[in-house]
Amino acid sequence: MKVFAISDLHLSGMADKPMNVFGPEWEGHFEKIRSDWRARVGEDDLVLIGGDTSWGMKLEEGMYDVARLGDLPGEKVLVRGNHDFWWNGITRIRDMAPPRFHFLQNDCVRIGDVLVAGSRGWTTPQSAEFTEHDNVLYLREAERLRLAFKDVERERREGDTLIVLIHFPPTGLKREDTLFTELFEENRVDRVVFGHLHGAGYFPLRFEKSGIEYFLTSCDKTKFSLTEIV
Repeated sequence: MKVFAISDLHLSGMADKPMNVFGPEWEGHFEKIRSDWRARVGEDDLVLIGGDTSWGMKLEEGMYDVARLGDLPGEKVLVRGNHDFWWNGITRIRDMAPPRFHFLQNDCVRIGDVLVAGSRGWTTPQSAEFTEHDNVLYLREAERLRLAFKDVERERREGDTLIVLIHFPPTGLKREDTLFTELFEENRVDRVVFGHLHGAGYFPLRFEKSGIEYFLTSCDKTKFSLTEIV
């Protein structure tokens, strides 16, 4: 089984939010993603989707965009992004989910010998825009990751690969320690997948910190192709 990842699809099947307003490279971006996905992913593979899947505001709108991924091969695991306002009520989401879709919220899921744990995350204190309000959410998201790792403790077996799927970058450009990275190290995470970042600003697509591999998978950063993680 191969593991791929991509983030920030920003689909707008029922929302009037065309992505080409953010630059010509976004023209037909979903078809670019679908083409790459079909060419590389097999039915027995796993695809991680790191948040900001849909511009929809209501649950039905978000799930409409989720369903647009349903004919693509592989198991899919999703986490919430900061623009996923449709993500409201994990039980309802899971009840409405198409086959082979798994939604993470402060917990983990097993696909073969891969455990995927995740939460949304938040801006870290190294950001110039970090405020007192952000600190409240930063601490809250760290606690949610702790809950996810408690679930990992119950599910983990010898030989498993543990991947964390988080929307926000869990560290800054200088790879500073954060509550998130400390939790990853304490819980012996193998790989971390994140998104959220867009545009021309530099941030490495792949780096290592304390023996853990980190992958930035925002789709415009990866030229609308999936990143192979395992």
